[in-house]
Amino acid sequence: MFGLGMTEIMILLILGVLLFGKKLPEVGRSVGKMLVEFKRGMAGFEESLESGNFGSPRYEPPPPPPTRPPQRIQPTGPKFEDEPPVI
Repeated sequence: MFGLGMTEIMILLILGVLLFGKKLPEVGRSVGKMLVEFKRGMAGFEESLESGNFGSPRYEPPPPPPTRPPQRIQPTGPKFEDEPPVI
């Protein structure tokens, strides 16, 4: 394990307990989460190398704007009367 003997591992554990004390579980959790994220990142990097996609995002055109319903247009000419003019 990293070329460390049992004595060095025990010294590191004692130092960790002395430095972090009650926060040791919280520190261990955060280190574990960091390692998991690092492994995910490395897996994604390896996948991109194998697929030949070197991190360049593919261009996708933006979606077309939504179509609007037809609008009513008000007539601009004069209105005709239904009744004949009175003489």
